[in-house]
Amino acid sequence: MSMIHNALSGAIAAQTALNTTSQNIANTATPGYTRQGVLLTSRQALAGGLTAAGNGVQVSSLIRFADNYKSLQMWKAASELGRYDAGQPYLNQLESVMSDDTSNINNALDGFFASLNAASVQPDSAALRSQVLTSADTLVKRIASQQQLFTTQHNALNDQRGAAISQINGYTTDIALLNRQIAAAQAGGLNTSGLLDARDQRIDSLASLVGVQVVAQADGTVNVSLNNGQPLVVGNDAAVMSQNGSALELRFANTTFGVASQGLGGQLGGVIDYEKQVLEPMQTTVKELAAGIATLFNNRLAAAGGPPLFVLNGSQLELSTTITAATLAFAAAGEGPGGGGNLTELIKLKDSTIVVTQFESQPTVLGDIYTQLVGTLGVRSQQNQAAQTTAQTVRDQSQANWASTSGVNTDEEAISLMQYQQMYQANMKVIAAAGKLFDSTLAAF
Repeated sequence: MSMIHNALSGAIAAQTALNTTSQNIANTATPGYTRQGVLLTSRQALAGGLTAAGNGVQVSSLIRFADNYKSLQMWKAASELGRYDAGQPYLNQLESVMSDDTSNINNALDGFFASLNAASVQPDSAALRSQVLTSADTLVKRIASQQQLFTTQHNALNDQRGAAISQINGYTTDIALLNRQIAAAQAGGLNTSGLLDARDQRIDSLASLVGVQVVAQADGTVNVSLNNGQPLVVGNDAAVMSQNGSALELRFANTTFGVASQGLGGQLGGVIDYEKQVLEPMQTTVKELAAGIATLFNNRLAAAGGPPLFVLNGSQLELSTTITAATLAFAAAGEGPGGGGNLTELIKLKDSTIVVTQFESQPTVLGDIYTQLVGTLGVRSQQNQAAQTTAQTVRDQSQANWASTSGVNTDEEAISLMQYQQMYQANMKVIAAAGKLFDSTLAAF
């Protein structure tokens, strides 16, 4: 009987819908789960003429409530947030150390000039001369401490870069494997929603590490590339990223090519941006400051026939091992041992200038270099914090937008549960009514 057939198809469709709804409810708290629904279509009558109402209902397919545009926006937001998150801890550390009185180079430089001023009262005083050497040694140690911090950060950045690359390779391998599984399942007519969710989560994690472009293919796979278009995943194949010194390389299909570090995005791009745009320029500036101090003071002392006060060991400023308090050339040429003519010139060096690359290679007053350096660092940190806050807001909004389409709403699922339960019960009543009609018909004979 068509009545029983229709009701049976309705009950089966309702059961499928209830199973789908229960799956959604079960995964309410599952990260990255995309809700599903049923697409119901009416079965047309194949015979019976104009009086044939139809052959019931069927579940044509399960619907995965996904919006590719919203996913792409969410992944882009993850890259931006990862980029600004990566550099901020290093900026905070530099700000804290460089502005601290116990490690501030300017304080040590001021202390050195203060000892020179004190010695000008009695240039031949052994105690005051010793204090000059002590202050010079303090300055040397402050600069060395700053340079050691830069080296420590370089090492930490290199470790973080290596860890990010290892994670990137892991995610690209996973995405390629999931591509293969999705293509096979789709070709076999299977539901791929769970596999798609797993792949989307890998892409989201990958995007937080490096900026990506994602292009969907007809067979269900996706191709993933860097922002510059270099491939990370093509179908079932994944590239392998590596470091060659400070350079990045990609190996894909037996071909190795370099990766431009600019504009990478994500944590990897943020680490490289910080190193290239903040750490290395600051390291160069402190190196130039150290070299400038050594040149200025040694030349002034040499002009009075004295030995050098400082020596440069590579980029490291050190106190000369040949100088003593007695050999400090405070007296100008022609003055007696107690003269202070050259000491006066040494004190004037505070207003001398040094050419600093970071400040557009312009001559900068010796006492202003570190102050400007700390100020530049503070501005950079504030800008990064502002960008970080904005990126977090955009990320939160993009996740909310994604959830509005793909996330599970328990209120909606509760309504669907009641609706499909009523549908199932109604169809079972139709089957029962059809059975009574059939029994009545048999009884008539």
